Amino acid sequence: MLQRLIIQNYAIIEHLEVDFSGNLNVITGETGAGKSILLGALSLILGDRADPGVLFDKDRKCVIEGIFTVRKQQIQPFFEEHELDIEGEQVIIRREISSAGKSRAFINDTPVNLSQLSDLTSFFVDLHQQFDTLDLGLSEFQREVIDTLSLNAEVLHTYSIGYAKYLSTQQSLANAIQLRDDSNKTTDYNKFLLDELVEANFSENEIEQADADLKVLSHSEEIKNTLNRIYYQLEEDEQPILQTLKQLQSSLQSLANFHKDIPSLAGRMQSSYVELQDITQEIERLNDQVNFDGAKMEQLSDRLALGYKLFKKHGVQTTNELLAIQQHLQEGLDNVLNLDDKISQLEKELAQQQSKLQQQADAITKRRAAQVTPFEQKVNELLVQVGMPNARIKVSMNTTALGPFGQDEIVFLFDANKSNHFAPIRKVASGGELSRLMLCIKSLVASKEALPTLIFDEIDTGISGEAAKQVGIIMKELAKAHQVICITHQPQIAGKADAHYFVYKKTENQKVTSHIRVLSREERIQAIAQMLGGEKPTAAALENAREMVMN
Repeated sequence: MLQRLIIQNYAIIEHLEVDFSGNLNVITGETGAGKSILLGALSLILGDRADPGVLFDKDRKCVIEGIFTVRKQQIQPFFEEHELDIEGEQVIIRREISSAGKSRAFINDTPVNLSQLSDLTSFFVDLHQQFDTLDLGLSEFQREVIDTLSLNAEVLHTYSIGYAKYLSTQQSLANAIQLRDDSNKTTDYNKFLLDELVEANFSENEIEQADADLKVLSHSEEIKNTLNRIYYQLEEDEQPILQTLKQLQSSLQSLANFHKDIPSLAGRMQSSYVELQDITQEIERLNDQVNFDGAKMEQLSDRLALGYKLFKKHGVQTTNELLAIQQHLQEGLDNVLNLDDKISQLEKELAQQQSKLQQQADAITKRRAAQVTPFEQKVNELLVQVGMPNARIKVSMNTTALGPFGQDEIVFLFDANKSNHFAPIRKVASGGELSRLMLCIKSLVASKEALPTLIFDEIDTGISGEAAKQVGIIMKELAKAHQVICITHQPQIAGKADAHYFVYKKTENQKVTSHIRVLSREERIQAIAQMLGGEKPTAAALENAREMVMN
């Protein structure tokens, strides 16, 4: 429950602190005094978006803080999931809005985002504001009411996981079919390209190597003549270069003892001799390898012509790029060939998932259907209690295609005058009827939910007299199991309060500010009498107010 609310620098509130009781809390005051502003500030710590224009003093930040008492086991999973600290059963939520418009939120002094704030507070607060009665006409709200009464949260969670997988499989199947259809348009051409490359049967770097080999064969005679001449001069001439170099090295070595630099020179000459000797042997080897081969030249020319043709066709410059295209084409065709198998497998999976979802949806439908009649009876009984004896509600459940919440279309139908002409609520119910109908429904839903705090902002709009008294009785009953905070203009409801708060305006330093205080019993009687009879209530109004408070 909400123990304390602290508001600083918000709208026309400079500073305000209020402690709430654990039962029925009623807030009254003149129109425009700031009652709904109070709940506007409260909505910020429940995760609503902030407007920097609400700052009372534009030079200071706005701070709203709520101190809640909660059941630790109820919120422990949330705190563990988001790695937040909790001690005992108290949660402090704070919202700050800077003068620059920047908003920050904290749970027990740990910064959080608005989504986390909203998710957490949904566990322990239900805030019903003036225009929330419009939700009553929404199919999603109507379904949620029946699901809450059916205790469907767990089975719906399991169903939603399966439904998400079903949608994913459905999309995968559609993608595979589309890919197959698109691929069929190009498969024949791609197969022709692949067959051409496979038939060419190039190996890595083959075209580049063929070009190099063809150059050697084309100049084989020139290469052999030059190599023969060099080899002859190095090894077989009348005065071979190798032999001359060896003799010169020996002559230099003989002087090694006469000058300190000569040994190093002799060593270098020896190294040159060894290197030149190795070159001679390599020339001889190359000479033996180079031979003119007309047949091989023709073969290489043909391979090069084919290679360059394919280079041009595919817009590449190397053999390896050509081989990469071949591999890509092969993989593409393999995928096309495998698509039929994949599609068949996906269709099988989809059928299995749909069958399982259908079973789950049938179970959800059965649970919902079991609650329809009791729900109609209880709401209709409460409608009589709140002054609508001729009104009736009826729930229409129709089977639809499987969707994210099962297979049921749930519509609340309403007849205000026992005419047996039921129509959707959003089309036929007036504002006052919607308010009372919403209260009846929320009182039933609250009994199935673990929400500690229910907040109503003028849910009594459009009612008075005996109907208002019955609304007060319902709220008093709700307050036995929940903390209820209610902004009201109805004395019949204010008279049921366990704690009565009065909101008023005051002018200080030429600024109008909003304040709140808890009323004593006599102050409550005076305030309720004024609600009954005006600014100067009569003795009868005072007596009537006293009876309301005492009873």
